[in-house]
Amino acid sequence: MDVSLALNAEFIDRQYRKWREEPSSVSRDWRLFFEGFELGTAPGEAVPGVCDKAQVLRQARVETLIHRYRDIGHLLSCLDPLAECPLDHPLLRLEAFGLDEGDLERVFYTPEISLWEEARLRDIVDLLKETYCGSVGVEYLHLQDPEERRWLQERMESVRNHPEWDSAVQKQIFRKLFEANLFEQFLHAKYVGQKRFSIEGAETVAAMLEALVLHAASGSCREIVLGMAHRGRLTVQTCVLGKPSEAVFCEFEENYDPGALVGSGDVKYHRGWMSDLSLPGDRSLRAVLVSNPSHLESVDPVVEGMARARQDRLADRAREAVLPVLIHGDAAFSGQGVVYETLNLSQLEGYTTGGTLHLVINNQIGFTTVPEEARSTRYATDVAKMLLAPIFHVHGEDPEAAVHVVQLACDYRNRFKKDVVVDVICYRRYGHNEGDEPYYTQPLMYERIKNRPPVSELYADRLVSRGTIRSEDPDILRKDINARLEAALEKARSRTCEAPLSRFYEEWEGITGGYSHEPVETGVPEAVLEELAPRLYAVPEGFTLHERLQRILRRQVDRVLEGEGIGWATAELLAFATLLVEGTPVRLSGQDSRRGTFSQRHGVLVDAKTGDHHIPLRHLDTDQAPFDIYDSSLSENGVLGFEYGYAQASPDRLVIWEAQFGDFANNAQAIIDQYIASAEAKWRRPNGLVLLLPHGYEGLGPEHSSARLERFLQLCAEDNLQVVYPTTPAQYFHLLRRQMKRPFRKPLVVMAPKSLLRHPQAVSPRREFAEGRFQEVLDDGVDPAKVRRGLLTTGKLYYDLLERRENTGRDDIALVRLEQIHPFPEKRLREVFNRYSGVSDWFWVQEEPKNMGAWPFAAFRLEDLLGERPGCIARAESASPATGYYLIHKQEQEAIVTEAFGKPAT
Repeated sequence: MDVSLALNAEFIDRQYRKWREEPSSVSRDWRLFFEGFELGTAPGEAVPGVCDKAQVLRQARVETLIHRYRDIGHLLSCLDPLAECPLDHPLLRLEAFGLDEGDLERVFYTPEISLWEEARLRDIVDLLKETYCGSVGVEYLHLQDPEERRWLQERMESVRNHPEWDSAVQKQIFRKLFEANLFEQFLHAKYVGQKRFSIEGAETVAAMLEALVLHAASGSCREIVLGMAHRGRLTVQTCVLGKPSEAVFCEFEENYDPGALVGSGDVKYHRGWMSDLSLPGDRSLRAVLVSNPSHLESVDPVVEGMARARQDRLADRAREAVLPVLIHGDAAFSGQGVVYETLNLSQLEGYTTGGTLHLVINNQIGFTTVPEEARSTRYATDVAKMLLAPIFHVHGEDPEAAVHVVQLACDYRNRFKKDVVVDVICYRRYGHNEGDEPYYTQPLMYERIKNRPPVSELYADRLVSRGTIRSEDPDILRKDINARLEAALEKARSRTCEAPLSRFYEEWEGITGGYSHEPVETGVPEAVLEELAPRLYAVPEGFTLHERLQRILRRQVDRVLEGEGIGWATAELLAFATLLVEGTPVRLSGQDSRRGTFSQRHGVLVDAKTGDHHIPLRHLDTDQAPFDIYDSSLSENGVLGFEYGYAQASPDRLVIWEAQFGDFANNAQAIIDQYIASAEAKWRRPNGLVLLLPHGYEGLGPEHSSARLERFLQLCAEDNLQVVYPTTPAQYFHLLRRQMKRPFRKPLVVMAPKSLLRHPQAVSPRREFAEGRFQEVLDDGVDPAKVRRGLLTTGKLYYDLLERRENTGRDDIALVRLEQIHPFPEKRLREVFNRYSGVSDWFWVQEEPKNMGAWPFAAFRLEDLLGERPGCIARAESASPATGYYLIHKQEQEAIVTEAFGKPAT
């Protein structure tokens, strides 16, 4: 019933008279209301024969009270371990509703409380306070679905958000709190001042996670993909995920055999872990903690991508077998934009994982910054309201309430396939890290923390007073845990430790990370290409294509059948199609990727009359592999992180992220730097993700010219990235197929075309798809005896140089294309240079300014091969990638080509 209407006495009176005359003439809510309002009279008071407006208003006010407690009861909840509990809130006083102490013994009708049909106001208020104003504060009335609200109300109010756990559960919580606290204290004593980002002050989180594992595994969940920041990471690994404490001690001791170490490694609180947990009742659950860099929330979309990949692999359409869990810090959750980007993916077709359980370790501080200086909202979790997700705030020193909330959150996620947030209000016992002194900036907060007993001791006292455990049990448990830790430490110190483990999904077995320049045959018989070509754009009977598009697509198919003039878009679809029929799945996503930013791809066809969609690449063959193509949200950081995570869990799938323009990758630099370029070196995690970054100077201004090739090359070392700039459709075809045919995985960064998509010379004959492989260097085959000047170049500039050579008839110039820039094809280039042994002048020619593009990377490498540094012909060094004036662009481009050709040889 609408409360604003209920407070209008005249309206109520009219409704009441209508009900008296004909009950069915009013809504069900009003019928229930009028049937029950008489219960609001005091005991023994006569019920009037006509509508008593005062009594009706009193009933309405009680309903307003119920609604308001559910809405803002969290403002009166007791959440902060470091502060006194609030005792009153003006909006929740009886007088705020027009009620008083005399109404507490009145009986009111309670249609919105499932436990009762009617109750005294005193009992109603007690129920609401205990449910919404105790150790749990809930924000959920912003949910628009009445079913979700009712579902939550029934489960919360039936146990008043604090169920009575049996002794087994209480003892389980007791043990986990002690394990977490004593593990941290042990590290603190043995490794004084070393960073570990202790969980102390938030040990309840360990008990929550163990309860979550057990609860999730009791249903359909078989895997948890977990992402978390630093705080508590070591404790979660050992006390929840089963990592041997000896392995952690080895990471502190660092007594490894140097010869057994691979890559650069990373600090201990960044590393991931995988375990297969054996649980009671012969159940098991796989848990994967994803490696995480210092850019904390960047792992959020990576976890989502991995979870989605696992769900797809398991054909988990209900999205119940794999549960993503993200553990955040309060300051990062409210402050990092990637949190919003990840939340926004949660209900999108290509990115949903059926809901994520977010757990915020709310230390009430970010390094040294307090909440009022770090966010503009009351709660750190307010950004999650954009999803209409329920948010539970829970007192960090009430582990029983916290366990209840995390189980309820898990059930909500499974029931409604939506994200849910649990905000654990706690504190950190030390500074941001164990070497930091928090008293400098938060002396009052840390004075309160200084002598505060750990939650394990507080909870043990509670259980002793209940009679659940004996008074001596805490000491017995403490001695047992410390003895086990001492034994593990002694074992770690008495031997050379093994290198940190890198166990991961079985799909990676047999796939290596080491790079090789050895060629891979990727050609496809012409007969197969001819057979597949008509299927690239085939539509069901009755499906109407746009007339102009139909002509374009028919022409592309004809070119394959005719064997000449195959363009870039067709080459790409042929690469996808051949992989799919060979059993390799393909996933492509990005902004407007289904059609293609430049209207080139048409991976999804749209019926011009009905708007229905059809994806031909899903209908090539009955036994083909899956093909997925999605238009992403207007996000780079979040979506690229997601696709990186997807590729991480799917080494047998071609996974591609496409930027709308190459420079859009700027917005995803954290993912590029901290995962794509370095994850293999840091965490021994190869990855085969492909990045398509449109690049090329066509006079479209700074941003739409450059994909910042130089930035990727600055990240290149130790064969970590493949950076390529292909110039022909056949090269692109072989490149995509090569990515999946090699026995190793490396990220592939492609400077993708824009104008070359329709350049009349940027086409390939069918035979080039059937023969050979991707060529790291393309030599155009002029007579070496005539050549006196060699031009090395990359990308679309080749066609400008080729046109000039054809127009001038110069046969003394060789055009050599560097199609793969990293790993640098030294052997192949040496062969080319030996072929042109008579060349006295070698020049590097590029469109980009001299301080950008490939020149800063290639210069000294070419010098090593040639014995002297080649000349460089390029735009002048610049702060901006390109001019914004088309006329100037044309002049600059002409100047580059003219200088490259120089004077004819005499």
